Amino acid sequence: MFRKNLKKDPELFQNVSEGLRRLYRTKLFPLEDTYRFHDFHSPALEDADFDNKPMVLLVGQYSTGKTTFIRHLMEQDFPGMRIGPEPTTDSFIAVMHGEQEGVIPGNALVVDPKKPFRKLNAFGNAFLNRFMCAQMPNPVLESISIIDTPGILSGEKQRISRGYDFAAVLEWFAERVDRIILLFDAHKLDISDEFSEVIRALKNHEDKMRVVLNKADQISTQQLMRVYGALMWSLGKIINTPEVVRVYIGSFWAQPLLVPDNRKLFEAEEQDLFVDIQSLPRNAALRKLNDLIKRARLAKVQAYIISSLKKEMPSVFGKDTKKKELIANLGEIYHKIEKEHQISPGDFPKLDKMQELLNGQDFTKFASLKPKLLEAVEDMLANDIARLMAMVRQEEATMPSQTVKGGAFEGTMSGPFGHGYGEGASEGIDELEWVVGRDKPTYDEIFYTLSPINGKVSGAAAKKELVKSKLPNTVLGKIWKLADVDKDGFLDDEEFALANHLIKVKLEGHELPPTLPEHLVPPSKRGTVEA
Repeated sequence: MFRKNLKKDPELFQNVSEGLRRLYRTKLFPLEDTYRFHDFHSPALEDADFDNKPMVLLVGQYSTGKTTFIRHLMEQDFPGMRIGPEPTTDSFIAVMHGEQEGVIPGNALVVDPKKPFRKLNAFGNAFLNRFMCAQMPNPVLESISIIDTPGILSGEKQRISRGYDFAAVLEWFAERVDRIILLFDAHKLDISDEFSEVIRALKNHEDKMRVVLNKADQISTQQLMRVYGALMWSLGKIINTPEVVRVYIGSFWAQPLLVPDNRKLFEAEEQDLFVDIQSLPRNAALRKLNDLIKRARLAKVQAYIISSLKKEMPSVFGKDTKKKELIANLGEIYHKIEKEHQISPGDFPKLDKMQELLNGQDFTKFASLKPKLLEAVEDMLANDIARLMAMVRQEEATMPSQTVKGGAFEGTMSGPFGHGYGEGASEGIDELEWVVGRDKPTYDEIFYTLSPINGKVSGAAAKKELVKSKLPNTVLGKIWKLADVDKDGFLDDEEFALANHLIKVKLEGHELPPTLPEHLVPPSKRGTVEA
């Protein structure tokens, strides 16, 4: 009855989060439950998974500056925070917004229905004793939550002594967060075995992954180039994809730079990373939609695998022998399903992991193929998701610009220390004199060699001079539009000087403004022509 209404009435969902929750419960969950998806891949989703704020997961070896990075973003200490050169953070700390400052221990956290951590209960007490939530009032945390993780150590001994599956916990978080930031220390770049294993565990989430090469102010430019090259080479071997991961280089703490040579680079990189983090609230609904689609595709494959194994099992004798044979030949079963149902090889779970999990299962209790359950998921992917995609766009248009505010994000927003202030087209923004006037005598000499008529040069005459910059016509065309302030198709001496100033801005590597800023409008045109 509900399914019919869902198809008929497109106004059924009040918002995207509610729509995702309803679709999951009514269409995807029954398929997952029938074919034991939760035993093999990921626990069932809860209401809090659809309603929670965007989360950022920080991962890195010890002393790469993860906790300091969080403190830098929020400009405030958080409960349970410990910073030092030795392995200090030995817990997973979810830093979240709360009216009162305090710490919620792991065992209490996993029974709170308002928090998206209930399913972490499965990792047991060894993990829960190392898990906590630090709550505090902070403007940054009103838009995002941040997960701090224990520093990754090197050597087999430390991995065994954790008492829980560290890589599996990180994989659980990776499925649910919006951004994964891998931190590396430029001063001591090495990737331990456990870190390599962790990065491989996050392999299905490359779209969420960003890399930060931290503490880059501790080394010279030449050393930084070598370290950056070594990092890209190491990551290429581990991640094993043709695409290059985005690496942000900088020093993410509120201390003076030790080697200030690369200050401009660090500022630009920090700004890029901040813009990326600030976009998370705006893209949160789209990310949840994307993750649900990924989950649905895997659930379909799981249904085909489990039902195929059930079909091959004998009804009476030789069950154990047949089970071993089927597990050994799982690769062939994958290939058969792939051809029969036109499924991409990339949608299948890892073969060795699946074989290991199947060893502990009773194949006789597996469910046979139920087409109605698969049809419901197909309908969800083909129709309902498309409708929710349209709703995402509507929500983005109607909601005020969602962005992360407060903390370190405020320092780069405006004023003389805002990113790019007083540079490029912004040069001279707070000066009384027209900034172009400094070089105008030089430009005037060129202007008068072009034989101006009535104090103006034609487009054709100006073009001969401007193309000497070797900038492409598309850029020069934009410069012409900005410089021809009175739109008469000619340039007077001030407009010609302005055109050359804008060429200089572009040649120095800055972007041209979409419209001419007030401080660049020639003095004789101010008050008469709109900038």
